[in-house]
Amino acid sequence: MKFSVFTASTPDWTPAEAVRHLADQGWDGIEWRVTDQEPATPPGFWAGNLATVPMTGLEASVEKIKRLTLDAGLEFSGVGGYAKAYDHDGVERMLAATAALGARQVRVTMPATGSGEYRELFAQTRDDLEWAAERAKHHGVKALVELHHRTITSSASAAIRLVDGLDPNHVGVIHDLGNLVIEGQEDALSGFQILGEYLAHVHVKNAGWWPTDERRADGGVVWREDWAPLRTGQGDVLGYFEALAEHGYDGWVAIEDFSTELPLVARTRDNLAYLREVQNLVRGRRAA
Repeated sequence: MKFSVFTASTPDWTPAEAVRHLADQGWDGIEWRVTDQEPATPPGFWAGNLATVPMTGLEASVEKIKRLTLDAGLEFSGVGGYAKAYDHDGVERMLAATAALGARQVRVTMPATGSGEYRELFAQTRDDLEWAAERAKHHGVKALVELHHRTITSSASAAIRLVDGLDPNHVGVIHDLGNLVIEGQEDALSGFQILGEYLAHVHVKNAGWWPTDERRADGGVVWREDWAPLRTGQGDVLGYFEALAEHGYDGWVAIEDFSTELPLVARTRDNLAYLREVQNLVRGRRAA
């Protein structure tokens, strides 16, 4: 198993700073965020993120990002793309860039629930993925569907319905612990088994639900979700890694920690220490 960091979660670092810090801390790889974004000061996760590669002019950036990554001794766990499934031009560009980087796999964004009638969205997206699978095969890479709250693939059960029958060499699924705390939670091992050969990648972050002072019309308490540190969120990280081990997953685990309790350098360093601690606990339990 190898550990990487998705640069959506490192907004304060330039690309050069990101590879330097992550390599110095002992991470195995990096997952670049690729999208156009609004400016922001100070930098934020979703706007003004300094570690984001712009979609505009992407092709001109590929060689620089590739050299920066490899020269730091890091590998690519994949590419964090934001091209929507129906945007065939954008998906084609992301697939080509992923191949040029040697990154092997790239996320394709699924439609949000509420953006259309669910069954119609689902059917159209299946058509889009069939097209993406052929283009991914052409480029020798894999298009990834992420389990993400408030999209048509919030759970493993939904994702397998979408990808089943497509070539698993060129279409796969990202399982995401933190997103499933918000929506789509299923028993972790069952989720991995549901996906089977389509389980291509794993994202790990944590989240939780907290009551607010707001009330619904019926007087019920309004609860809100928020991101949390890996160690303290509601997601059972140890149980998750035990399930990964039982399932036999030994691929990439990419961290995208959107909590802010610790400064960024300390946050990434502690996350790697925690992941190794959890991994050692799992190994010890399985050996006992």
